[in-house]
Amino acid sequence: MANYEVMQDGGVPIKTWTKGVPFEDEARAQLKNISRLPFIHKWVAAMPDVHLGKGATIGSVVPTLGAVIPAAVGVDIGCGMMAVKTSLTAKQLPDNLSAVRFAMEAAIPHGRSMRRGRRDKGAWCDIPDDVAAAWSGLSERFDVLQEKHKVLKNTNNVKHLGTLGTGNHFVEVCLDENQAVWIMLHSGSRGVGNRIGTHFIDVAKKDMERWQIQLPDSDLSYLPEGSDHFNDYIEAVDWAQNFARVNREVMMMRAIAALKSSLGMEFNAQLEAVNCHHNYVSREHHYGKDVLVTRKGAVRARKGEMGIIPGSMGAKSFIVRGLGAQESFCSCSHGAGRVMSRTKAKKLVSMEEHLKATDGVECRKDADVIDETPSAYKPIEKVMAAQSDLVEVVYTLKQVVCVKG
Repeated sequence: MANYEVMQDGGVPIKTWTKGVPFEDEARAQLKNISRLPFIHKWVAAMPDVHLGKGATIGSVVPTLGAVIPAAVGVDIGCGMMAVKTSLTAKQLPDNLSAVRFAMEAAIPHGRSMRRGRRDKGAWCDIPDDVAAAWSGLSERFDVLQEKHKVLKNTNNVKHLGTLGTGNHFVEVCLDENQAVWIMLHSGSRGVGNRIGTHFIDVAKKDMERWQIQLPDSDLSYLPEGSDHFNDYIEAVDWAQNFARVNREVMMMRAIAALKSSLGMEFNAQLEAVNCHHNYVSREHHYGKDVLVTRKGAVRARKGEMGIIPGSMGAKSFIVRGLGAQESFCSCSHGAGRVMSRTKAKKLVSMEEHLKATDGVECRKDADVIDETPSAYKPIEKVMAAQSDLVEVVYTLKQVVCVKG
């Protein structure tokens, strides 16, 4: 039985998997703006983690014919998740996990420090050999891109490969329901992806102005298929998505090595591994048409396809298998979804509440991470219930270590 409900307001239908979860009016209005664009194929799908975004709604699936919306993909192009099951069990972990967290923090640059004249702590100063080797598979295409788009010169490209970033990005050590140890992480295309996204959002806006195309929101400016800018964007976004995937792979290898070092033992990893985007554009076939599917905060969930739906830094996460629901364009949520802005969370959530919510997790407990506290997000169990027709749960994870930028 389908869980979705249908909204319509002058555009194509909007199918929403939001039963039992908060769904803000601002996000509804934003989805309606998207639905009125002339090139939407069939309908727009909204996942249960849906919430207000810039231009396009986070937690949305937007299928288009003959156009792409750069702001719908966003500036963290290719942002996504990777998880690896290890041969370790909970009994092999020490009671005090601070050494594990510190080892991972030392192995993977994270956070940001932009003090004039000093190195950003979230970037490499001297490029390690493993990062240089990974970059060698990306550099040739990037050289072509930066020759074509001068704004990409002097970006944090190789310096950000194998680094975590800030905000809701994380590295975690988790336990599943059978007490097996997993490593899970969340990151994207970092500074270079941001520059690509920002550049093409600006290009699309200028094209709309030049062609005098009126839109309900300028952040819905689009690039028509066949135009030079469209082809340039697809080329650049494909590279950024590849960068994001490699970024996660480099960090995962470093996290595995850090865990081995801190425990002083060898173990097998990659027993089961998942690496999936949730901010990206993909060419797919749906309802008789070849379309561009933009998932902004959504994971592809074709029948049998594995995905990851994380909770907050004190909640459960889920390794899932797609059910191939056509109505969602074979998609599911990318996480819990925010119910509070970062500013609001810092104002409303006390340190006492944050400490209680992250009890039992080896993580930062300072005021600078309160914007990531569990109560800033929707209850992940309700989010999963709302999309029971989209995915089935394969593993349920709970973090015991969490590294935040």
